[in-house]
Amino acid sequence: MDKKLSMIAIAGALLMALPAWAHHSAAIFDDQKSTMLSGTVKSFQWTNPHCWIQVLVPGEPDAVEWSVEMGSPSQLYNIGWKPKTIRPGDKIILQIHPSRDGKNAGLFISATSADGKPVVMP
Repeated sequence: MDKKLSMIAIAGALLMALPAWAHHSAAIFDDQKSTMLSGTVKSFQWTNPHCWIQVLVPGEPDAVEWSVEMGSPSQLYNIGWKPKTIRPGDKIILQIHPSRDGKNAGLFISATSADGKPVVMP
């Protein structure tokens, strides 16, 4: 009987660990570096498991689109973000941890409006 209970307990522990395996890490971003992006919000995606900001940064010859990963909607909501906090067309300055592979992507650190005010106060 003890062996059967042990096996059930082990199986239960493994099943509880599955969501942790499914979640990716932030290892693709260089947390030792930060980059400032100044541009125009293309979209703000309030989605699970992570929210995203697509921002168009002026470049030559055309604007360059960056993808900025944020936390989950519940994490953002708890610090003051809402689905309409930023909207397409808003001018924004983002501080991010850039992608290690050089792609136009990063992990969100902070956001400032074009007039220098924090988008959401920490």
